[in-house]
Amino acid sequence: MGVKIGAKDLPAPAAKVRFPVEEVVAGRSIEIGNGSTYVIEQDFPNDYLQGQVSLRISARPKTIAEWAGDEQIANQDPESLVFLDTETSGLAGGTGTFAFLVGVGRYTTGGFHLAQFFMRDPLEEPALLMALEEFLAPGRTIVSFNGKAFDVPLLNTRYIMQGWKSPLVDFSQVDLLHLARRLWRDRLPSRTLANLEVQILHANRTDEEIPGWMIPQIYFDYLRDGDARPLGRVFYHNAMDVVSLAALLNHTTTLLEAPLLQPESEYIDLAAVGRLLEDLGHLEQAAALYEACLQAELPEEIFHDTLLHLSLLHKRNGNYPAAILLWEQAASRRRLYAYEELAKYYEHHAENLEAALRWTQEALDYLDGEGLAASEKLQWKNEFLHRMERLQRKLGVHGETSDS
Repeated sequence: MGVKIGAKDLPAPAAKVRFPVEEVVAGRSIEIGNGSTYVIEQDFPNDYLQGQVSLRISARPKTIAEWAGDEQIANQDPESLVFLDTETSGLAGGTGTFAFLVGVGRYTTGGFHLAQFFMRDPLEEPALLMALEEFLAPGRTIVSFNGKAFDVPLLNTRYIMQGWKSPLVDFSQVDLLHLARRLWRDRLPSRTLANLEVQILHANRTDEEIPGWMIPQIYFDYLRDGDARPLGRVFYHNAMDVVSLAALLNHTTTLLEAPLLQPESEYIDLAAVGRLLEDLGHLEQAAALYEACLQAELPEEIFHDTLLHLSLLHKRNGNYPAAILLWEQAASRRRLYAYEELAKYYEHHAENLEAALRWTQEALDYLDGEGLAASEKLQWKNEFLHRMERLQRKLGVHGETSDS
């Protein structure tokens, strides 16, 4: 019938063409412990710019240290900072996830040194971890992007799996992801590191860039077929992440330490800096930023939020004349909190019950005519009705005590 039986006469399978990593990207093999790992290194001079921003930190990160709750960060030499980013076998974490590529960078007297430790085979993990520990030894603070929640715990787990104490547990940490969310949530819908590169650093990656979600599969394909050529894009992605971390730290530090001296800063960002400084208790600096922002063009909601923050700062400092001007401005734009603050001021501080009643009535008139959400309208209306009843009683019966 023409049907062949068995493997006789079948063509032999094509020989697997292997492209080892040593032929794809220049590096060196490190013999350490009882094994070896591969490291790729680059040096960036002091005048190198990532987009429009230098890598070298140019101000002491006092505000970042205070925000991180670790003031010793501000007193460390720049050379003690280590910038860290990992590429892993998955994003779930846990003992089954490992870091096959660890990119780390640190400042040197001549610029910025980047090292990428690569695991050519999972059996090389002990050597990679030992080589990484040597690199980390001079450092005292880890700078990362979501590293506090992901990269550092993952590496801690890998050291523990080897039966070793992790060298990372004694490091201070600055996680720029959380800071980026505070500073740019009002202006940027996405605060990923890649988007911050474009929008904040004004940097653009080349065609070598690859989406992070593709990286685990590329590594597994490499383990299966030995073809390291696709990994070149992974090394590029990781290197740019580490370099951008350094530039982002520099930009963020200068923004926080001297916000009004940054000529190209967006006022939306400065308003966010003001809120951060206010939360940290730097009220005079926050007020100065709010004042500057209110003189600029801001989106309506950011403008009103800034107006509110500044007015409450003045109230907190007992500067009622300044607060009243802002509340009257907000009331002219139909902001209900302003009616309430004015009514409270005239009732309890100026003891001008007629003025307090007038502002309360204006708020109720506004509520009767506006299409607010029913729940919001009901809440505000009940509060102003309660205030009006109390004011009317006080005007009719002097000496009665009141609540606020």
